[in-house]
Amino acid sequence: MSTSTLLLYLLGALALGGLGWLLRRFYQERQYRRRPYVAPAHNNWAQQLPPTGAPLHRVALLGDPGAVATDGTDPILNLLAGWQQQTGPAGTVIILGDNVYPTGLPAPQHPGRAAAEARFAALLDVLRQFQGTVVFLSGNHDWNKGRPDGWEYLRRQEAYVREQLPQAYYLPVDGHPGPVSLQLAPDLLLIVLNTQWWVQRGVRPAADAKAPFQELRRLLEANRHQRVVVAGHHPLYSNALHGGKFTAKQHVFPLTTVHKQAYVPLPIIGSLLPLYRKVVGAAEDMAHPRYRKMRRRLLRVLHEFPGVLYAAGHDHNLQYFAYKGGHYLVSGSGSKTAFVQKGGRATFVHEHKGFFSLDIYPQREAWLRTLEPGQDEVFRLRLQNAPEAATPPSEPASSSQVAQPLL
Repeated sequence: MSTSTLLLYLLGALALGGLGWLLRRFYQERQYRRRPYVAPAHNNWAQQLPPTGAPLHRVALLGDPGAVATDGTDPILNLLAGWQQQTGPAGTVIILGDNVYPTGLPAPQHPGRAAAEARFAALLDVLRQFQGTVVFLSGNHDWNKGRPDGWEYLRRQEAYVREQLPQAYYLPVDGHPGPVSLQLAPDLLLIVLNTQWWVQRGVRPAADAKAPFQELRRLLEANRHQRVVVAGHHPLYSNALHGGKFTAKQHVFPLTTVHKQAYVPLPIIGSLLPLYRKVVGAAEDMAHPRYRKMRRRLLRVLHEFPGVLYAAGHDHNLQYFAYKGGHYLVSGSGSKTAFVQKGGRATFVHEHKGFFSLDIYPQREAWLRTLEPGQDEVFRLRLQNAPEAATPPSEPASSSQVAQPLL
């Protein structure tokens, strides 16, 4: 048998093996896509009931609402409005970035300005009715998808919120990395990081890339006596696209990762794009060097403080991970949904529009609840507290940047 014939047989075997793998993956995905996944250790979640009294404080964690419907029929906005009415002033809504798709808020003369402003106005109209606290973060799309002029886009959006919803917070201000602290309620502290600052190309506010993590460590150490929520746009754990997880379809039609209707078949060659994004990474992926360095530094700090909850958006699904004593959320399905893989380190995942609600009861008892339009509750969990600080400080410690509303 000649070398060329042997090579053809080998390539054929590899192609058949790859096809078999794709078909198996496709079948497996069909079994669980768009169905809630709960890790076996928590299959009895429905039997675990929160206290019967009203929570002392509730926090809605909603990410990526930038493509909501503008005609009053949007299911997430209607769900949020109901949550706000039920919660009243004892609550906080945290918008976890990607507030306006596709590229943040363009300049007034830009042809995409009207559509972007209409989407953003629909969200602001709902939040304007809320009696509690509203906090905005920025995501990569708010920075014009990370392009060099992104800081200009971010500052324009912040100014728009200042004008339209002056009682809200937009944190950290002016695109700085943070951290910024905000006391939401007794024994409940929010710390905000602008994770896009670390992955942003082009002009951004001047800052030391390492100093924010040192300040975060100091803040967490000084506030061990509190329940602490750290919020940033980018996830630290994810079973979805930005975490390097792809569907079988995306291996055959890789351009659908960029545009959902780009069904250009590129079998075998198409697997190179998922491999690239998993190993090297686009700027918005965990594998990208800037993202990877930011993530590593942030996790190094958070792993020192059991009980802290880190909330993010970015991936368009709902995910919860309990790892090394911490709680890690992805709540990025505020207006879009995308594939999320079950299993791994995940306790819960669901490819569905919705958001998480963190409900705080006396003695810092915290319950994480999954809220989805038109669905019964698909998951809830009581979160373990961090160990109590031996001697709580006489006054709550705050960062050098203390959040102020946009008045």
